[in-house]
Amino acid sequence: MTGFTRRTAIKIGVGLVAATFAAPAIAQRRQRITIVTGGTGGVYYPYGGGLAKVLSERVPNMQVTAQVTGGSVDNVKLLHSGEAEIGFATIDSAFDGLMGTGAYAKDGKQNIRSIAWIYDSYVHIVASQSSNVTTVAGLKGHRVGVGSPGSSTEGIADRVLEAAGLDPKKDVTRDNLSVAESANAMKDGKISAFFWGGGVPTAAVRDLATTGQTPIRFLPITTERAELERKFPGLYRPFLLSKGAYPGMTEDVAGLGLANLMMSPGNASNELVTGILTGIFANLDEVHKIHPEARKLNLKDAATRTAVPFHPAAEAFYRSKGVLN
Repeated sequence: MTGFTRRTAIKIGVGLVAATFAAPAIAQRRQRITIVTGGTGGVYYPYGGGLAKVLSERVPNMQVTAQVTGGSVDNVKLLHSGEAEIGFATIDSAFDGLMGTGAYAKDGKQNIRSIAWIYDSYVHIVASQSSNVTTVAGLKGHRVGVGSPGSSTEGIADRVLEAAGLDPKKDVTRDNLSVAESANAMKDGKISAFFWGGGVPTAAVRDLATTGQTPIRFLPITTERAELERKFPGLYRPFLLSKGAYPGMTEDVAGLGLANLMMSPGNASNELVTGILTGIFANLDEVHKIHPEARKLNLKDAATRTAVPFHPAAEAFYRSKGVLN
């Protein structure tokens, strides 16, 4: 875990309030579901909280709470252990979990399945303009935020640094910080740059760019992307960060994208998975209001096959809708 104890982490969502006032007979019939999200500065946190609210309000007898976590790695482990019913993760972290590699080497293979593609993340590399760093290779010798310990951000940071010919353990001074902590550290002049794999816009990055207190630039990932695509086929793809994505951007930035998945435990019941997906897609207009990245959710793209297999009930759901080949 990355500083969050299981089941004692902060929870949000209308479900907790509803349970307080519900009559005992009704409360017993309500299905309790936990969705594990991420840190408060990222996209998973508001996305998960919004889904908890929509499902709790719109689906009869479903009570959903959203739990703050360290992100993808925590979520995969919580799903595997049965301590959560829904969770978000980047595809590379989820695939590592399936294989029992990377951050999961000590814990072994994780029993998880995909239930929907939700959006593509952008691998942000944010550098202060005062650092004069303009390339990934130029990070050598600098203090860099590489994500929370064991997070998917830390994993991709190491891979990008290696693809640039750097030793991620020796050539940069590492700070294991969340995206919110990284933004604050940059404001305070403590780090030259930080990595963050997340949706666009990410609140912590947007707020940093908006204040103008610490002018920033986004580093491109170009030659490094080709190496990553060669070494990890199917996990990463080109992503163009448009100049309007964050305040102050004057040009597009070529970079790296990776899919984000909504997942369940591999042994989740078919009834549970079908109920969740039915609730989400029956209330898609409400879901789209949660966050700009939530607007990208639609039946066709949700049914996109990835390196992480679908839960059988998810596959059956998309086939019944005619969107899965």
